[in-house]
Amino acid sequence: MSTLRDHRLAHRLWCNLIRIGAVNALGGLALTVDNARRIRVPDATLPCEPEPLWVLLPVRDEAADITDCVRSLQSAAARWPGPSRVVVLDDESTDATPDLLAQLSADDDGLVVLRGQPRPEGWLGKPWACAQLAAFAADDTAPDRAVLVFVDADVRLATDALVATVATMRAAHLDLFCPYPLQETSGAAERLVQPLLQWSWMSTLPLGLAERSPRPSLSAANGQFLAVDKDAYERAGGHRAVRADVLEDIGLLRAVKASGGCGVVGEGSTVVSCRMYDGWSQVRAGYRKSLWAAFGSPAGAVAVMTFLIVSYVVPAVAALGGSRLGVVGYLAGVASRVVTARRTGGHAWPDALLHPVSVLALATLTADSIVGRRRGALRWKGRPVQA
Repeated sequence: MSTLRDHRLAHRLWCNLIRIGAVNALGGLALTVDNARRIRVPDATLPCEPEPLWVLLPVRDEAADITDCVRSLQSAAARWPGPSRVVVLDDESTDATPDLLAQLSADDDGLVVLRGQPRPEGWLGKPWACAQLAAFAADDTAPDRAVLVFVDADVRLATDALVATVATMRAAHLDLFCPYPLQETSGAAERLVQPLLQWSWMSTLPLGLAERSPRPSLSAANGQFLAVDKDAYERAGGHRAVRADVLEDIGLLRAVKASGGCGVVGEGSTVVSCRMYDGWSQVRAGYRKSLWAAFGSPAGAVAVMTFLIVSYVVPAVAALGGSRLGVVGYLAGVASRVVTARRTGGHAWPDALLHPVSVLALATLTADSIVGRRRGALRWKGRPVQA
């Protein structure tokens, strides 16, 4: 009798999990559709004031990308209607990056190349590099309104990217705006994991509420391409406020909100692109360094991964067993991925059909990151990922 009772309890629990998962997946789909409708997109047709603009690029061992990146930044800055400068900081590179920067600056005397100073105790590498760039811009800028644009070396800007981004930020009365780049992918590992970057906030973050809400949990940002009002940046404490944050972009948005500002992520696939990783080893290394910090704590990571597995893996497994509700939940997850891909320039088919596998891959990477952090084994470009 006890065996039969246990079997019934397990069956009831499984059915409840299917029901909860399907409801969650449908809710995620509804939010994805709403966000796809309301998400802010850089618009180059909007009026653009000729205020000072600083394009700030921190680099460390970026020989493969630096030339193409800088040239794209220069082309975009040339379209800016006011004064603009492209400033690159070499953060103690050990490859050919310094030589390539020397050649680029020789070809264009308007390009400013700075040599990064040794990292102070308590700072991570990227926040320190960005802080030095911002300090240079502040020292060389009149006290007028200005914009700082932080860019990563694996990013390529369209010629109207800066005009469109800042014009949209100003028209929407935002202090910080992050048009999310088109994530270029080729191999199976990249196409399995990378689409979750946009999908994660498209399906969980109400963008209309997020851009004005001061709540830290309603924040998504991307340091690959981030525009911020200079005064708002300084009121927030700049990168000093996030000097030990692995996810300094999200931390900076939260600091801006905490100081009375507002900001939001946007859809930038028409103005900026990025190839983050090439192959599984780079995907794993890139996510391993930061996923431990993405959810606030190990307990938070377990909670989020459990939610995603219940919402998008359980219905798929149930669908294989003939559950109609499982089919509904699985298709809702697939549809959410398709809507996100269509809106952000990603691959829709057949990638979305493997959405449950993508979620399991993310859970595996998250566990790997947490274990690596506890062992003190996380490094990025030769440096520890802990201040």
